[in-house]
Amino acid sequence: MKASDLFTLPPSLAVFAAHFPADLPPWEWVKRIEAALAAHEFPLAPRTLPAGVHVSGKVHLDPSVKLPPYAVIIGPAWIGPGTEIRAGAYLRGNVIVGANCVLGNSCEFKNSLLMDRVETPHFNYVGDSILGNGSHLAAGVICSNLRLDRKPVRVHTPNGVHDSGMRKLGALVGDRAEVGCNSVLNPGAILGPRSFVAPAIAFGGYLPPATIARSNQTVTQVPRRD
Repeated sequence: MKASDLFTLPPSLAVFAAHFPADLPPWEWVKRIEAALAAHEFPLAPRTLPAGVHVSGKVHLDPSVKLPPYAVIIGPAWIGPGTEIRAGAYLRGNVIVGANCVLGNSCEFKNSLLMDRVETPHFNYVGDSILGNGSHLAAGVICSNLRLDRKPVRVHTPNGVHDSGMRKLGALVGDRAEVGCNSVLNPGAILGPRSFVAPAIAFGGYLPPATIARSNQTVTQVPRRD
């Protein structure tokens, strides 16, 4: 499986393109987030912030980013144009966000790459994960990134099972995939483009493109939504 099977790095994140080759396995992109930010040259002058927005470390906020009355952003972090950060959001390092995203109220982000038009509006945890263009996590969705036995995460693909080599790995969510309210994506879950995970279930493994997971055992084909 290649990263290009799930998502395409958008032009808004072109400054990081050298770090995310399309032919790498998608979980390898998660390993490269920290290095991509470490190599980036951040501007010296920060923008004026609301009194309740606390920023530390190296942080890029596009001038068009909408900021709330209060939030915490710990660098390194890079937030692209048109993105809205809502009240109580907590970004705790190594976060890259593309254009026109929503980082919602009481949501936490860590070591993750969000592409354009990603919506995480309410009470989400996104750790060690990649969310593709136009993907959406409904209220309460958790991207679990650590196995209960703390062993390295294994990922299931159409080509078989692979050892990611990572103790912490969250979800790899393809372009325009959707996850219903209060669902949990187990460590290493892979969602194909335009796939759906129904509300209030725990999903692990691989979900093919344009299919619905109603439980871990039930997968239904869905029509294209072009």
